[in-house]
Amino acid sequence: MSQGNKRIMLAAPKSGSGKTMITCGLLQAFLLRGISCRSFKCGPDYIDPMFHKAVLGIDGGNLDTFFLDTESVRELFIRESHDTEISVIEGVMGYYDGMGGDSTWASSYEVACAVEAPVVLILDCRGASLSLAAVLKGFLEYRKDCRIEGVILNRISSVMAERLTPQIEALGIRVYGYLPQCAEADFSSRHLGLKIPGEVEGLKDKLKKLAYKMEETVDIDGLFELSETAPLLTFEYERNGKEKLTASSEKVRVGIAVDEAFCFYYQENRKLLEEMGAELIPFSPLRDSHLPYGICGLILGGGYPELYLKQLSENQDMLGEIRDAAKNQIPILAECGGFLYLHEELESEEHEVCQMAGVIPGRAFPTGKLKRFGYIEAAAKEDMPFLKKGESVRGHEFHYWDSTNNGTQMEARKPGRNVKWDCVLAEDNVMAGFPHFYYPSNRCLPEKFLEACRQVMKQKRKNL
Repeated sequence: MSQGNKRIMLAAPKSGSGKTMITCGLLQAFLLRGISCRSFKCGPDYIDPMFHKAVLGIDGGNLDTFFLDTESVRELFIRESHDTEISVIEGVMGYYDGMGGDSTWASSYEVACAVEAPVVLILDCRGASLSLAAVLKGFLEYRKDCRIEGVILNRISSVMAERLTPQIEALGIRVYGYLPQCAEADFSSRHLGLKIPGEVEGLKDKLKKLAYKMEETVDIDGLFELSETAPLLTFEYERNGKEKLTASSEKVRVGIAVDEAFCFYYQENRKLLEEMGAELIPFSPLRDSHLPYGICGLILGGGYPELYLKQLSENQDMLGEIRDAAKNQIPILAECGGFLYLHEELESEEHEVCQMAGVIPGRAFPTGKLKRFGYIEAAAKEDMPFLKKGESVRGHEFHYWDSTNNGTQMEARKPGRNVKWDCVLAEDNVMAGFPHFYYPSNRCLPEKFLEACRQVMKQKRKNL
């Protein structure tokens, strides 16, 4: 048997309340105390877990009740958190905000219920005082099993925090401190989300200063004690989990693009591929002249190729090797930024056009607005390299670029809405499109991709 560990969720009534900043500060404070941590993000956001891992050195992951059913989310949490002292879960949007904006499906609240986590709400106190108690009363009463145990007051003076604390605690929950508007907590959205590796060192120093500030004004001990009230979670890992996730075939080398231009990956995707036998070999389309030696597959994730057009376009050696890999039937999975990179041409926001890999005919171009955003479930309209007709996989789209050649091999649908469109180009051994697919939602996709990689490996051995 395996059991869950101490855990706490930091959520908020709305976006922009300071969840990510306070979550990072709390994680850093625990680390400075020598407490081993694990971080999780509710919803489909792959950026915050990447940030936690790159800046804080903490493994992170996603807990999402659209991507997986409730029991699978619970098992994922237990499996990924069993060897750390405490898990800190960051909510998404408003606490009850779920699918379509009119349900709690896939909300932070639903995740908190799935993993039975006590919840602390971050209250943004800018422009409000006693009215916050009324807002909080509504959150406590909206669901009988709300799981909200306390609050942290954000962007508030010490004087006002002292005045509001008894009014809030009269509602039956605890105030775990406050954070004033201060230089230590002044992070831009780019720093807290769209991070690039060159910014990491400065961010590490700033987060330490934030943690020291929170030690002064936030009850860190009390939050740790609250995490200890979470009930033990168990599932039959040895029988149900381990057999299901153990690779049954020999390892195969797969190149994975990792640099400033290509950095968006669900950590669960990478782990699942590794558990299925993939040896993921990182390489940089920005800097490397050659693909890693001996690879039998390629993965090109999302990121910012549009910000590095000239550098990517001038790396002709790498572009040539990508083209040759596709011609030689090397299996390729490409999502969003990786999909853009495979085009013949990619246009910048300033309308500069550069040559890319040329695997996909057509041009990718900026639209000046968010083209598609939100959850999708995409089904294969025909037999494809890594999916059979009718098989579907869940994912998420978030992009400001479009393409003259989006592909038509899959049909994407918005969950709970009669909205659908064609997407994904799937020919030979290439599967590419804008959706960021969550592989654990349909293991057939990574399994068949790795089967194709192993076929390449066998053929290479025959040719030796």
